[in-house]
Amino acid sequence: MSDEGIGAGSLLVAFVAGAVTGAAVALLFAPATGDDTREFLGQRAREGREKAEALARKGRELVDEQRQTITSVIERGREAYEQARGQQEPV
Repeated sequence: MSDEGIGAGSLLVAFVAGAVTGAAVALLFAPATGDDTREFLGQRAREGREKAEALARKGRELVDEQRQTITSVIERGREAYEQARGQQEPV
């Protein structure tokens, strides 16, 4: 029996040839020019940034609302405690 196998050099050449072929096919069949693609990506990046800013703004508003609610609850609890404490009869 002979020991026939793919050598590392042959494997590397096949990989590089496949990569070059894939890149060439991608360039030939690309649906848009480079300028169009850059404009598209730029627009998507701007939309993403705007959405992130809107979500951050909503998050801050929610935190502010929750903070106000918690402050109100604490104040009412404090008032109820003081009222209950004032109603207790001394021993």
